[in-house]
Parts: sequence; C-alpha cells; structure tokens
Amino acid sequence: MLTAANSTTKTDKELIDLYMEGHEYALECLINRHQDKVFTSIMMFVKDTNLAEDIFQDTFIKVLHTLRSGAYKEEGKFAPWVMRISYNLCIDHFRRLKRNPMIATSDGFDIFEVLKFADDNAEDRIIRNETHLKVRKLVESLPDEQKEVVILRHYGNLSFKEIADTTGVSINTALGRMRYALINLRKLIEENAISM
Repeated sequence: MLTAANSTTKTDKELIDLYMEGHEYALECLINRHQDKVFTSIMMFVKDTNLAEDIFQDTFIKVLHTLRSGAYKEEGKFAPWVMRISYNLCIDHFRRLKRNPMIATSDGFDIFEVLKFADDNAEDRIIRNETHLKVRKLVESLPDEQKEVVILRHYGNLSFKEIADTTGVSINTALGRMRYALINLRKLIEENAISM
C-alpha cells in the first residue's frame, strides 16, 4: 500500500506504474513532488498568479489524460516532460494573445543560486535580497531567447538537449543562447556595479 511515508522513496516511474495500477494517491504524490518547480516556472513565464494557476491546472490535466490513455512513453523523464507541457501551454497562451512570450522571475526565486551568503544578520539578508532583485531585473532585460534558456536551464534543471527539444531549436543554438546570456549578464553586472 502506498502511503505518504513510503511515497518519498518511490521514483517517478514507480509512482506512475502504481497510478496505472489504480492507486490514485500515486498521482497526488507525483503532483506534490513537482508542483513547486512547475508552478514557479510557469509564474516566471506569465507573471500573473491567476493565469499561472490556470496553466498549472491545465498542465496536470494533460498529464492525467496522457497517463490514462497509456500514451506516456518517456520513462525516467517525468519532470522534464511535465516542464515541457507547462512551457508549451505558456507559449500557446502568448500565441493566442498574439504577443511574444515574456519570461520573468517571481519575487521568491533565485534563478542562478549563485548568491551564496551566510544568513548572519538582518543587514546581510537585506543586502542579499537587494542583490537578488537586481540580478533578476538584469535577467528580465535579456532578449527573450536568452531569458528562456537561462530559466529552463537554471530553474527547470533541463539539459541542453531537453531545452532544444522544448524550444524547437538545435542543441548548438540553445548552447549559444546560454553563452550570450551569460556574457550579457556579466556585462550588465559590471555596468551596474553589482557586487556578487
């Protein structure tokens, strides 16, 4: 029997198999395991909580339909697959609005996790938070293609092959966009005299 205690030791594949065998709780465990990552990723794209909640719900409805139909084939790659579904739903939203997709960070997220400060005191936390905000604004100022790769790589933990597949470009293009994003960020950090 699947319980909250033993669900944490199960792999995504094992939970999918259990769900397919009729254990509804296994799907709930999968959603709970990945919901923060997926929702935050959606929020970074759409910058609207209500819209992000709708897209999040649509993402897991698609996951549910695909699993129930037996069409899920990407064993061992559940999280990147769900991230791709959410990404595609975000892009579909922007296409419907006939706008280019805007990728943005949410206030509670550190894209690069490169700002590693000790939690010494309130002053240090204030300085760290201000630096995080400045870096997030710099990321938002990158061209859309570069922002997209940075977010998918550093937050979504997607490989460059998965980013290439998700965004419909070659691996070399994805790598190039990341390279230019990092070059541009370094230049912006220097221009804005942000101390890391």
